[in-house]
Amino acid sequence: MANDSVLMPFKDRDHAHQSCLEKALDQAVKNCESSGVRLTPLRRRVLELIWGSHMPVKAYDLLDQLRDEKIGSAPPTVYRSLDFLLEEGLIHKLQSLNAYVGCGEPLKHHTSQFLICRDCGEVAEMDDPDIQQVLSRKAESLGFQVLDKTIEIQGLCEKCIAG
Repeated sequence: MANDSVLMPFKDRDHAHQSCLEKALDQAVKNCESSGVRLTPLRRRVLELIWGSHMPVKAYDLLDQLRDEKIGSAPPTVYRSLDFLLEEGLIHKLQSLNAYVGCGEPLKHHTSQFLICRDCGEVAEMDDPDIQQVLSRKAESLGFQVLDKTIEIQGLCEKCIAG
């Protein structure tokens, strides 16, 4: 697997999180401007909370945090914000965890493979076209039409393996 297929690696100790968060928000603004849609204050805040720790975030955790902040805490408004962020490619939903993570490359059209650490919960995002081609070819040979190519793989990250 080539390194250019890694969209969002596992974070190391020296990770500049504030810079990472600012980059994600800047990309979100650019994406919304180019799509002609609004990144409302609530949508922006939901995105900030999802990017807040680089860990998968469940909708109810978002609701609790927004309720604590006294902004937009009604479930329908938060779910609409999540739907918007998904549609704009700014976040991904991890089906196996029923949780959300920020997209490592929101301005790049891609399919994703996620590596999810079962110990610490951190997630890395990849976009490896070789993996997608093999799966598409195998599915086609079985007469299967692929509708979603998101792959979630659970295991242990390097930090957790090292203990």
